[in-house]
Amino acid sequence: METESEPYVRLATLRQLHQVMADMNTARSLADTLQTVADGVVTGLGYELACVNLVQPDGDLVVAALAGNSAAEALITGRVGSRTSWERRLTMGEAWGDLRFIPHTEGWVLDEDDVPQWYTDGPAPRFEDEWHPADRLFAPMYTPGVPGGSCGELIGVLSVDRPRNGRHPGAWGREALQMYAFQAAIAISNARLRANMQRALVRLEREQQALRASEESFRQAFEYAPSGMAIAEMGGDQHGRILRTNDALCRLLGRPASSMRRYSFSDLVHPEDIGTLLRTSAEGGRAELRLCRRDGTYLWVSLRNSVVADAADGPRFLLTHVEDIEDRKRRELQLAHRASHDSLTGLPNSAELRSRLGARLCARPAAIEPGDVDTIDAAYGYGPAEHTAVGVYDANGHGFDYRSGSEAFDAYDHHVHTVAPEGERDDGTKGLAVLFCDLDGFKSINDRFGHNAGDAVLIEVARRLGGAVRDGDTVARLGGDEFVVLADGLGRADAQDLAVRLRNEIIQPIRVDGRAMRVGASFGIGWAHCGMTADEVLQSADERMYIEKRSRPKAHRRAG
Repeated sequence: METESEPYVRLATLRQLHQVMADMNTARSLADTLQTVADGVVTGLGYELACVNLVQPDGDLVVAALAGNSAAEALITGRVGSRTSWERRLTMGEAWGDLRFIPHTEGWVLDEDDVPQWYTDGPAPRFEDEWHPADRLFAPMYTPGVPGGSCGELIGVLSVDRPRNGRHPGAWGREALQMYAFQAAIAISNARLRANMQRALVRLEREQQALRASEESFRQAFEYAPSGMAIAEMGGDQHGRILRTNDALCRLLGRPASSMRRYSFSDLVHPEDIGTLLRTSAEGGRAELRLCRRDGTYLWVSLRNSVVADAADGPRFLLTHVEDIEDRKRRELQLAHRASHDSLTGLPNSAELRSRLGARLCARPAAIEPGDVDTIDAAYGYGPAEHTAVGVYDANGHGFDYRSGSEAFDAYDHHVHTVAPEGERDDGTKGLAVLFCDLDGFKSINDRFGHNAGDAVLIEVARRLGGAVRDGDTVARLGGDEFVVLADGLGRADAQDLAVRLRNEIIQPIRVDGRAMRVGASFGIGWAHCGMTADEVLQSADERMYIEKRSRPKAHRRAG
C-alpha cells in the first residue's frame, strides 16, 4: 500500500485491493473465507501479519485464521479470548474512525489478559509515526446496521501488525483498512449464511431420506403384516371411511382391496357392535367385535385403533389393526356354554335356569298396598317398631323400598313386574308359567338296561321337550330325570294345555338299540311373580308336581 505522502494511489494497488475483496466473497466455505480475509490484509493492504478473531455463539472470540507468520499461526490459531478482555481492548487507545489503535506505551496493560497474541520486541521509535513492535491495531467487523444508524452486531475483530513501510497508516491506509473490515464482515456473514443453508440442506436431505426410509418401512410393515391392517379417515363426514387395506385384511374378509375402499368400518361391523366400534374409534382403543365377510357371515376380530397425529395439524387418520380371534371366541363360547348347559342333553342347566328366572323377578311383590307394612315386616323379620324405609336387595342386586312401595337405588326403573293368575280358575291373567317335569319309570330303565340306555332316553326326552315349546321358552334340565320349562305369557288354561301336550310327546315310545322303551311324566305348574326368589318358584312347582304325581295311580304313571 502506498503512503498518503504520494499525490496519488497506484492503479495496481487498487486492482490488488479489489482482487482480494473479490476473493473473500467467492471463497467456497466459511473457513476459506476467514483465511482469505487474513491473507487479503497481507497481500492487499501492506501488513506483514494479520489475524481474524471470530465471535463464537457464547460471545467469546476465537483465533479463526492467521496470515504472514507461520510460527504465530501455530502458536495461537484456535485459541479463545474472553469477550470481556476484547471489549476492554476496543475501548482503549486511540479511535481512528471504527479502528482502535493501542500504542506500545499503553499496551503493557494488556499483557496479562487472556486474548491470544504474539509478542515482539524492538527499539524505541526513531520518529513520530514509526511503528513499534508492541503497537496494536484492531479493526472491528460489524454486520451492516440500519442506514444512517449505528453499526450492527460484532462478528469479529481483525488484528494487524508490522506495516511494510514501518509507519503508522495514514488517512488513506486507515480508510482502506476500515473499508476492508466492513467488506470482510459482509463476506463472513454471507459465508456463515451459506454454511447454515448448506447444513440446513444437508439436514433436510437427511430428514427426507429418513422420512422416505420410514415410509418405505411402514409400507413394508403395512403391506406384509401377517394380520389385517387398514388406514381410515378420522373426523368429518367421512370418519371411518377405509382408505387403504393390506392383503391380510382382504383375505380375512374375502373382499378385494378395490371394494374395501367403498366401505367404512361401520358398514362392515355387526349391528349389535356399532356402539363398541364408535367408542373404540373415538378413544383410539381396542375392542372385540364382529365384521362381515363377503359371503355375509360374521367373523370375530380384535380391532385396535391408533390415532396417527401431526404435530401441527392434529389427528390425521386411524391406523387399524385387525386380528382374527374367531377360534378364541369359539372356545370362550364353548366354555361358557359348558358352564351354563347340561353336558348330556345340551339344555340349560340348573344355574342357567335360576339365572334366567331370577332376571325376571325383583324383590317387590307384584301387588302390595303401602299400608300392609306390618305383614311384610313379619315376612322379612322386622319388628313393628322398625317402621322406617327399608331397602331390600334381591338375588340380582335390584333394590326395593317395600315400606313406601317404591323402588330404591335407581333399580329397575323400566321393569315390568311379573304377575301370576290368582285362584284355580282362569281369570285371564297372563304370567310366567314354570312347569316342573319328573319322568315316571325312568329308574327301571336304568336298572334293566343300563345307564347308556337311560342317557339315550334323557337325550330324546330333551329333544321332544325342546321341539314342543315356542321360540323364546326355556327348557332346562335340573339333574337326573327332572326338567323344567319356563313359558311366559300363558294363562292358567294355557299352561295346563302345554303340560298335556308335553306329556303326550314324552310318553311316545323311545327306541334305544332296537328296543322300544316308554316313560311317563308328571308335571307341576308353578307361577313366578315379583317378590319371590327363583328357588321359591321352583319349590312351588316341584310341590305341585308331587301332588299331581300322587294323584294318579302308580300303574298309570308310566303311560302318562
